[in-house]
Amino acid sequence: MHIRDVFHRDRVTCSFEFFPPKSAQGFQTLFESVRQLESLKPSFVSVTYGAGGSTREQTHDLVVRIKRETALDPIPHLTCVCHSERDIARILERYAEARVSNILALGGDPPRDLPGHGRAMDAFQHASDLVAFIRRFNEGGRHADPRGFGIGVAGFPEGHPATPNRLVEMDHLKAKVDAGADYICTQLFFDNRDFYDFRDRCELAGIQVPIVAGIMPITGESNLRRMADLAAGAHFPAPLLRAVARCQGNDEAIKSVGIHWATQQCFDLLDHGVRGLHFYTLNRSDATVQIYRNLGLRDSGVLRQAG
Repeated sequence: MHIRDVFHRDRVTCSFEFFPPKSAQGFQTLFESVRQLESLKPSFVSVTYGAGGSTREQTHDLVVRIKRETALDPIPHLTCVCHSERDIARILERYAEARVSNILALGGDPPRDLPGHGRAMDAFQHASDLVAFIRRFNEGGRHADPRGFGIGVAGFPEGHPATPNRLVEMDHLKAKVDAGADYICTQLFFDNRDFYDFRDRCELAGIQVPIVAGIMPITGESNLRRMADLAAGAHFPAPLLRAVARCQGNDEAIKSVGIHWATQQCFDLLDHGVRGLHFYTLNRSDATVQIYRNLGLRDSGVLRQAG
């Protein structure tokens, strides 16, 4: 389903993110989680894309398998780094043939095995360039939907790590929307005030597309440190860190704290009219399922239609 239709249908979208496993066993474990999360009836799911396209085939295979074997609507990530226009066109053609409806267009990072990669060689210098290219691809009429792919882009409530100037950062986000983005999905955050400020600044900048809030529950001490690496510059509020410290390294206790914190975030976001909740699952279902239970939900349909 085209993302515009999803937002027209759902008052509040609920979605999950997965990443392509590196092994056959990893795929099996992931699909056990996918099956559990499928019962929650999310609005859509997204699948990440490794730095520099390092998981290109795995991402494609996972997206197509989700499309064929489940009732879920997958949105693949696609990045600028290490790609030519021909590369991107071929990827889009394959997704169009598989009847995938939407793409999340990102700037991306260079792969670790290419630390000196020169971005000047890339066809797309910014995510806005990739968005514009996907729009031109859409105009070619090579998709079953006459509108072509729906397009999502990333937003950073706490600031983009590569753009310390917050005014310039908002200019870049506005450029992505003006190039043709249909919605914004944010990086994870733990203090809702950062999201509300970001949403207000988007409104001041004239950005009017739906903004989906990224939520990642802490599930252990190593998970917390991994989040700090994944979301460089992430703000961990002192009350959250105090609660984690009281657990004295007990991962089960930390997981309970993380789920409780994320649940309270969701309650508050819903009370303040959030357009969507996007859960970074790390390929596990248990924490997200527990948050749903804490919210009093059997599936996303209840929330999406709630007035």
